[in-house]
Amino acid sequence: MSDKVCVITGAGPANGRALAKRFGAAGYKVALLARRLEPLHQIEAEVKGSRGYRCDVSDAAAVASTLAAVRRDLGPVTTLLYNAGNAVFGSFEQVSAGQMEDAWKVSVLGLFLCGREVIGEMRAAGGGTIVVTGATASLRGGANFAAFASAKAAQRSLAESMARSLAPDGIHVAYVIVDGVIDTARTRALLPGKPDEFYLRPDDIAASVYHVATQPRSAWTFQWDLRPFGEKW
Repeated sequence: MSDKVCVITGAGPANGRALAKRFGAAGYKVALLARRLEPLHQIEAEVKGSRGYRCDVSDAAAVASTLAAVRRDLGPVTTLLYNAGNAVFGSFEQVSAGQMEDAWKVSVLGLFLCGREVIGEMRAAGGGTIVVTGATASLRGGANFAAFASAKAAQRSLAESMARSLAPDGIHVAYVIVDGVIDTARTRALLPGKPDEFYLRPDDIAASVYHVATQPRSAWTFQWDLRPFGEKW
C-alpha cells in the first residue's frame, strides 16, 4: 500500500474531485475534507483509496481531530492541497461584518490551522508539500470583491511566509492562482453561450497542481498562474 497521503480541503465536485482523481491515479491515499459528507460519496466511489471526512477548516478543534483521524486511517500526511474557499461577493458597503469574518476564517485561518497540523509529520519525514488554490483576487481588489479579495490577499501572504520559513525543512509551499472561470454546471448555467475554450477545466487544473506538488526541490515554484489561453490579463 502507498505511503503517500494527500489531504484535500474543500473537496467537492469540481476542483476537489479532479485533484482526488489525479493524486489517486498517482498512488496517493486521499483524504477528502468538506463541511458535508454527502457530496464526497461519489468521489469515494470513483477514487480508490479515498476517504471522506466532515471538517470545518476554520474550527481548530475540528481540524485537529480530523487530521488525527486521517493519520490513524491512512497514515502521515505527505501532501496538503488547501482548496477550501468562500466566494462571498459584494462591495465594501454591501458585505456584512459576518461575511468578511467568514471569508477570512476559511481562506486564512483555515490554512494556518491545517498547515500547523501537518508540518510536524512532514518534518519528521524529511519533507512534504502544501499547495494552496488561490485566485486573481489575491493580487487586486475588484469593486465587488471586498471580502473575497482581502481574504485571498491575506491567504497569499500567509502562504508566502510559510514557503520562506518551511523550505529549509524540505517542505514545498506553492500558491496556484486560478485566473478564469472554472468549468462547472453552475458556471455554464450562469454564462450561457460561452465557448468551451472560455473555461478552465478542473482536470487540467489538477494536472498543473500535481506538477507543482512533485517538482524537484532544485526548481521549486511558489506562485503559478493558471488561465485559459484566451483569457485577458
